[in-house]
Amino acid sequence: MRRLILALACLAGPALAGTAPQTIHVVRHFDTPAGEKDPDLLPQGVARAEALGRWFRGKRLCAILVSDYKRTRQTAAPLAAGRSIAVQTYDPRDTPGVVARARASACPVLIVGHSNTVPDIVAQLGGTRPADLAHEDFGDIWTIEGGRTTHATIAPSSP
Repeated sequence: MRRLILALACLAGPALAGTAPQTIHVVRHFDTPAGEKDPDLLPQGVARAEALGRWFRGKRLCAILVSDYKRTRQTAAPLAAGRSIAVQTYDPRDTPGVVARARASACPVLIVGHSNTVPDIVAQLGGTRPADLAHEDFGDIWTIEGGRTTHATIAPSSP
């Protein structure tokens, strides 16, 4: 009985304290041409980046983390400008580092990554690891909140 009470207290503690589960969004940069080292977004990718800002309408966000590549910065740019959030860069080779930075935030965070980093970032955040991403896999966004993972797709014409 004592164990049951202790377990319930541990589970209820954050809820009773008014602590909401942390929310972290993870997206792969949007549409780029294949085979270029540091390409700009294609027009479809730019349109999808603008749609990302609309997708976040009504959602809290206080930090945006991007790798130091044009495609990730351009993916985040419309959202960052619309929210007056300074984009912060991270080393895409340091998944534990970006995960730690996101977890340290007191409010919701967006991480913009790459096809070869997004699945590991989602998994290390405690979310359900997505399947490996192919070059043409653009527009997916994963939200990890309280150990629960939800998935959505950002279409260039998303309202």
